[in-house]
Amino acid sequence: MKVLLLVNSSASSVTARARVVIRKALSADHEVTLAETTRRGHATRLAMGAAAAGTDVVVVLGGDGTLNEAANGLAGTDCALAPLPGGSTNVFARQLELPDDPIDATGLLLESLDAGRIEPIGLGVVNGRYFVFHVGIGFDAALVAQVERRAALKRYAGHALFAYAGLDTWARHYDRTRPHFAVHHADGSVVDDGYMTVVLNTNPYTYVGNRPFDLAPDATLDRPLTAVTVRSMRTIPFLRIMASALGSGAGLRASRIIDYRPDVSALTVKGYGPFPYQVDGDYLGEIDQLEFRHEPEALRLVLPV
Repeated sequence: MKVLLLVNSSASSVTARARVVIRKALSADHEVTLAETTRRGHATRLAMGAAAAGTDVVVVLGGDGTLNEAANGLAGTDCALAPLPGGSTNVFARQLELPDDPIDATGLLLESLDAGRIEPIGLGVVNGRYFVFHVGIGFDAALVAQVERRAALKRYAGHALFAYAGLDTWARHYDRTRPHFAVHHADGSVVDDGYMTVVLNTNPYTYVGNRPFDLAPDATLDRPLTAVTVRSMRTIPFLRIMASALGSGAGLRASRIIDYRPDVSALTVKGYGPFPYQVDGDYLGEIDQLEFRHEPEALRLVLPV
């Protein structure tokens, strides 16, 4: 197979040794080209170029943001995507049950390629951009923005940085006194008191250490999207639903402050002024409106054997 190894060398877990070992392992049975991302959006252009040149698989060694960019370059083409964990959290790679170590994950990837384990999966689309696992709106995105302000610490601080950013956002960087947007569903219903919404293509939402943060078990790669909207940010109810998500998540989904919608093919989020949002862990700023849809079989993915 023709393989592009797409590397983000600035990602938290990427090392020079891992890059060399992975390239050598892939090159044993495949024709491998190496490319490195150097700026935002670069991975999308590299992936598009690889697909146009007849590459069979783009292997992404980087974080979830690099993976999202590559997916946007490959969606709708015959070229497949294969993730390797190289970031601080590696949400999508862990959802696929890949090993945390990128070299170990490469061994499993090679087995998957030998077995022909390449299948089409559905993706979400928000304002024309594909997302692989979720979009966060409101408080969630404000938290991600605070993490990205301290991006240089991600390689060293890991989950402690997210915990600190969560507390800092709660205390100083998000207005919890009023709703920020309304969620309009295709059936005509409206959730008019949104403080935070996560639209998921997969589950778990993220991981806290080794524990999954379980929001939406209905969100799978072969079903439409799931929308979870938090309708109040009073401290005690909010802490209860967060604690539930670290378990089965059943309490969260049954909570009176949660609007839970599985199998959503389209929805619109309209703000009461600009609101923050993030796509696959990449903060994209503030916006007044987001249009979502689900696109089945949008991307060919190498699945672990």
